[in-house]
Parts: sequence; C-alpha cells; structure tokens
Amino acid sequence: MAKFRRRTCIILSLFILFIFSLMMGLKMLRPNKATFGDPFGLELLPVLHQQTRLGKSFDSQNNDKINSETNNKNLKSVEITMKPSKASEPYLEELQPLNYYLHVFYYSWYGNPQFDGKYIHWNHPILKHWDPRLTKNYPQGKHSPPDDIGSSFYPELGIYSSRDPSVIETHMKQMYSASIGVLALSWYPPGTNDENGENTDDLVPTILDKAHKYNLKVTFHIEPYSNRDDQNMYKNVKYIIDKYGNHPAFYRYKTKTGTALPMFYIYDSYITKPEKWANLLTTTGSQSIRNSPYDALFIALLVESKHRYDILQAGFDGIYTYFATNGFTYGSSYENWARIKSFCDQFNLLFIPSVGPGYIDTSIRPWNAQNTRNRISGKYYETALGAALHAHPSVISITSFNEWHEGTQIEKAIPKRTSSTVYLDYRPHKPSLYLELTRRWSEKYSKERATYALDQKLPVS
Repeated sequence: MAKFRRRTCIILSLFILFIFSLMMGLKMLRPNKATFGDPFGLELLPVLHQQTRLGKSFDSQNNDKINSETNNKNLKSVEITMKPSKASEPYLEELQPLNYYLHVFYYSWYGNPQFDGKYIHWNHPILKHWDPRLTKNYPQGKHSPPDDIGSSFYPELGIYSSRDPSVIETHMKQMYSASIGVLALSWYPPGTNDENGENTDDLVPTILDKAHKYNLKVTFHIEPYSNRDDQNMYKNVKYIIDKYGNHPAFYRYKTKTGTALPMFYIYDSYITKPEKWANLLTTTGSQSIRNSPYDALFIALLVESKHRYDILQAGFDGIYTYFATNGFTYGSSYENWARIKSFCDQFNLLFIPSVGPGYIDTSIRPWNAQNTRNRISGKYYETALGAALHAHPSVISITSFNEWHEGTQIEKAIPKRTSSTVYLDYRPHKPSLYLELTRRWSEKYSKERATYALDQKLPVS
C-alpha cells in the first residue's frame, strides 16, 4: 500500500510539474509590453498586428513579403472583430499646441462603393502625354481598385471614402498629432467638380465640425473650375463666407493692422488675366471685394518668375508655390525662395512657400519620371522645411496631406504587394514618419517665427 501511495505521489508531482512548465512556457511567448485586452497571440500574426484606429488590418512593417493572394473576405471579417492597435498614435494630450502658421493642402475627393456607390479618384485614369507619339509607349486606361490604385503608395486606411466620418476624424487626429493648425481644403463651387470626381461642397460642414473637435482651422483652396473669373469668384467668396464664415473652425489670418481676414488660396491663378483679377481684388475694380464684408486675403500661385508682377497688378495679397518638386518651377525651387521673400517684403505681400515630402506621379503620368523626387527616408522633406524656415516666411504650407496621385502625402502609408504592383512605403520607419517629422519642424518653426515676427510686424497669435 505504501509503495502504491509513493508511486501515486510521484506521478502527481510529475503531473503538477508538467502543468507548471507548460504555463511558464506559454507565458514566455507573450511580449513583455503586452497590454490588457490584446487577444493572446495577436502579436504573432504580422498581417493582423499592424492596425489603425479604425480597425483596418494590414501587413506588418517588418513583413517584407506580402502575400498577394490574401483572401479579401477574410480580411474584412478581421476588420470587424479585431481590436485596433493604438501603438502608432501618440497621446494627444502630450502634444504641443497647434501651429496656425503651418497649413496643409487637403483633398476630399476620394470615394468607394460602400459610401459612394463606386470608386472615385482611386481609379484615376492614366493620363496621355501631349505628344501622341510618346503616349503609345505607355499603359492606357484606368486603375482598378482596390489592389490597383492611382498612386505609387498605399494608404494605411485602405481605399477610403472622403465621406466616411470616421476617416475625416482620423485625418483630423493625424493633423493634430503633427501640430498642423490649418487645413487648406480643395474646393469647387456647388455643381462643379474636377474631371475625375464629383462635387464635395456638401462635405464642408462635417469637415469643419471634425476640425473644430481638434482645434484645427479650415481655409479654402479654390480650384480652377470651368470659366472661373472675377464675377463668379465674387459669388463664390460670398457663398463661402455667408455659409461657413461663422463656424468656429473657419480660418482667419490676423493682418499687420490687427484685422482678422479669411484666406483663400487660388490654384492656377495665372490662368486668369491680371486685369480680370484686378476687377475683384483692387479697391477701384468694377467688381471690387475690398473694404466689404467679404474682403479677404487672396494668395496667388507663383509658377514663373514673371508672374510676380502679374500678381502685383492683379491685387493679390500673397504668394504660394504649391509644387513639391524642387526645380520644377521658378516658385517651387528652394534657391529662389529668398528672392521671392524679398520681393514680397518690398510690396507688402505674404510669402507662403510650399514644402513636400517628395513627388512621384508615374501611376497616373507614367511619362513624367523626370519630375520624381525621392523621399530619402524623410531627408527630402527636412531639406525643404529647412529652406522654408531660412526664408522667414509668414506661413508655411505643406503639399500635401493626402494627394496620393502625386505621391506628396504625409498621411500614413503601408507596405503592399500585389501580383502586378509593389507599392512604395516609408520603411524602415513607421507609417507615421512624416507626421512625426512635421510635428518636430512645426515646433521649430513656431519658435523661430517668434524671433523674427516682431521685426517683420507679423502676427504671433
């Protein structure tokens, strides 16, 4: 009997030891930094680990080989059930105040079947070269989402719709995290749109509301709609100010005289003759908006050097350069910014250089490779920002938050590979690289601007 008991005790002890060893082994599989609520084993699955706050799941940054045959239906089910990771988002309460002299160009023209009944802009056509002899050497047709999109990068949020309120909020949160104070919203008047999209004026109230939630301001980047002239521009400015001007997120810039005025960026302003603009923008113009309730600051796009004097004659209040391609135009060339700033100072104009993280539009203009500017892991962006700060500008604008077609976005992008395409990404850095660089330089710009603002009689708050 004693021998049986001894054997039983030994077996029981071995069993307990086995259970204890098994538990310790399982515990060792869990990362030291695991947080409560993370499903056990989630960190072992690269495809599921990289997620956004919206719960969309994508491939891990560290996973160089992305399976092109992933079942999309399975991914959709994961999006609904898996808890989103917060690792890539900084704590908002730990961030510095927003810089309202740092603006970013924002596009709300994207659509998908869930929110819009079809893809919009992601299926951008491949544009033909103006020389038919060259066009035949390149692909034709349109892109076919979701795997084939009109971009060389792939968004972390997936092929989103600009109508999705959760997408708008995530964008505002990302801008807030980057210490950007103002978004310049690409805008067409009601009933008009770009040739590849649809009108989005009805989205403005939601964008304003979401921006206000994060203390962001919204200004308007008026696009070159058909037959734009002094008369319909007056109507458009009146429409914007009457409809949106009382919203707390509506942006106003305090001038040297202390007056707070709305600001409008006018894309491709040079298309319209200076005499036409002067009707609207000079005090003696036949359609003058000056000294009226609809007076504002109008910022012209500078492309060629000679445009400086057209801008003066037209009665504009400032200059911006938009293009993120150093050397592409006179205005977008860093080496010219000091001269442009001197010109602006001479004639009491605002100088707003535009900086970008890089440029690549070969997904929609395959013949335009000569204008590609590689990001060089953020170095191109930081060089542009350094050049802008050196010019002591009134405002700095960023091209862009999400112009995916031209590869100028600072929005988060992820690695993606399909059977026919390998998308560019921000590796070896995180998808938030350009937001983090923007925040760092925003703080630097805020400090430096404060040192020269008094000398230039610029507003500081």
